[in-house]
Amino acid sequence: MSRRGWVLFLAMSVIWGVPYLLIKVAVGEMSPVVVVFARCVIGAVLLVPWTVARGQVRPALRHWRALLLFTVLEMTAPWLLLSYAEVSLSSSLTGLLVASVPFVAALAARLLGNEERLTAVRLAGMGLGVVGIAALLGLDVEGVALLPVLAVVLVVIGYGTAPLVASRALADVPGVAVSSIALVVTAVVYAPFAIPRIGQVAAAPATALASLAALGVVCTALALVLFFALIREVGPQRALVITFVNPAVAVLAGVLLLDEPFTLGLAVGLPLVLAGCALATRRNSPTPAPEGAAVP
Repeated sequence: MSRRGWVLFLAMSVIWGVPYLLIKVAVGEMSPVVVVFARCVIGAVLLVPWTVARGQVRPALRHWRALLLFTVLEMTAPWLLLSYAEVSLSSSLTGLLVASVPFVAALAARLLGNEERLTAVRLAGMGLGVVGIAALLGLDVEGVALLPVLAVVLVVIGYGTAPLVASRALADVPGVAVSSIALVVTAVVYAPFAIPRIGQVAAAPATALASLAALGVVCTALALVLFFALIREVGPQRALVITFVNPAVAVLAGVLLLDEPFTLGLAVGLPLVLAGCALATRRNSPTPAPEGAAVP
């Protein structure tokens, strides 16, 4: 990976490791739909002027079908589902469950014919990850409701497939333009439900407002710009390797800043899921080229 790739990778590993903590704080004072709406509005206010000034709106809208699909998979559905899930799940548990994104990404890429075959090592990695998640839920199952966990499963499906849509159908569209339009669409979808409750924002304490601001500015506007840059630098499969580090950041932030317990399930599940992800997305060894053949 290039130096630029490593810088983007490390930045995204941290930036998308902390949203779970910020969401947990925000939904403690505001409804999930208000949190998603405010997050989108803040991000759109920062990115839309940039997109308009560069004349990128009309060219991007030529790919409106792919844009709409990406929006639903990456923002409209996952952000509300995450906010809903964290009303009852801890931020560290949510972050760890989202670590299974590479499994979905690897399977989706394989089905679309854009990835190497699933070798024994990669299948073993997926199995190890499943064992880790089972250990996590089995050891920490007390008090964990099924619906929030299912909500996170849907989030994982969205996050695992959205980068493939971006790389296959939106490769010619600037990442900022994609993000801007997706944020506006998501804000419009949730506006009828959020605006009647917007008074919750004014009544929220400073900690919740600061979390909401950081969620919109850093974890949305800045993060989306960096994420598209990372996809273009290293490809969608390697870009999702950030989910190896995100859960560790989420767990540490939850334990250190929110006094969430470091449970036996986390202690067992975290290393198993991370190891499984590393093996499941491992690149296959290249087949030796015939003598005289060009090797890309």
